[in-house]
Amino acid sequence: MALKTFRPFTPTNRFKALPAFDEITKHTPEKSLLETKKKSGGRNNNGRLTARHIGGGHKQKYRVIDFKRSRRGVAAEVVGIEYDPNRSARIALLQYPDGAKAYILAPVGLQVGSKVVAGDNSAPEVGNAMPLRDIPLGTAIHNVELVPGRGGQIARSAGQQVILSNREAGYALVRMPSGEIRKLHEGCYATIGQVGNVDHMNVSSGKAGRSRWLGVRPTVRGMAMNPVDHPMGGGQGKSKGGGGRQHPESPWGQLSKGFKTRRKHKTSNNFIVERRVSKKKSK
Repeated sequence: MALKTFRPFTPTNRFKALPAFDEITKHTPEKSLLETKKKSGGRNNNGRLTARHIGGGHKQKYRVIDFKRSRRGVAAEVVGIEYDPNRSARIALLQYPDGAKAYILAPVGLQVGSKVVAGDNSAPEVGNAMPLRDIPLGTAIHNVELVPGRGGQIARSAGQQVILSNREAGYALVRMPSGEIRKLHEGCYATIGQVGNVDHMNVSSGKAGRSRWLGVRPTVRGMAMNPVDHPMGGGQGKSKGGGGRQHPESPWGQLSKGFKTRRKHKTSNNFIVERRVSKKKSK
């Protein structure tokens, strides 16, 4: 994937870097794989605002992605690479010999006309899905299941990949994109390769309007508010952390830096071999 840059004739274009969409080969989605997508505007079922900075944006249809790779042992042909407004990655349209179609995440190197297959006896090639027990060590994978049969949940956004590092006692050790090393059941399925659209992290909107197209509303700093609106508001002029020297926090008083929010006795702690942030050695 490449990025488009613009001549800086206006402040909007000066730092703008947008995707060039060179890899897109099919511009109309498959109607049989579309679903209606309702927007909440950040409101819950009582109509109360529970998620800030959400609203507006362009209408979107949801593309049904086959995260489970449910058709096993049947080779499918890639008939198109498409844009998906619901995710940062591109999606690939597969067609099976019986005419059935399905969407999958498009990994780096997957081309129109390629054949992909899911199953225990698949070859470890880009786009193929197979259980962790059959994947060679050191392979980059994505769309990894946490529980066998649940469907891929890990490494699904643009440019993400998980590295299969080891296997022991019926479990596979994988290095997550965050650096965390976690144990997964070796029966969990994963897809070979790295998720495409790698340059997504370098996209620069250039203007606030593009964020509004995506349904993102403006964000106001807590320090710019009044004390009645935010714990960090108020003060005569610009002050450090609002009216006093308190730590940065949310409008409801939740500390936003250094405060651990994960439950101490969470069940999945048993499957984490190494945390993403190693503890500092005591001197």
